[in-house]
Amino acid sequence: MNLASEKVLRGAERAPNRSLFYALGYTEEQLQRPLIGVVSAYSEIVPGHMNLDKLTQSVKTGVLMNGGTPI
Repeated sequence: MNLASEKVLRGAERAPNRSLFYALGYTEEQLQRPLIGVVSAYSEIVPGHMNLDKLTQSVKTGVLMNGGTPI
């Protein structure tokens, strides 16, 4: 499968990109999986957004359970 994340991480010219992920605590194994961006509008200021942190964590868990790496 051709993954968009391969364009960001593969090859010698992408070593700086990989080093940033490693500095953030990602492992080589995690970077071999599809990278899935998870974005949240969580805020303690807006009452309607108070539950978004729990929803975001559930999404990240789902990504992991299905073989991806949430970022």
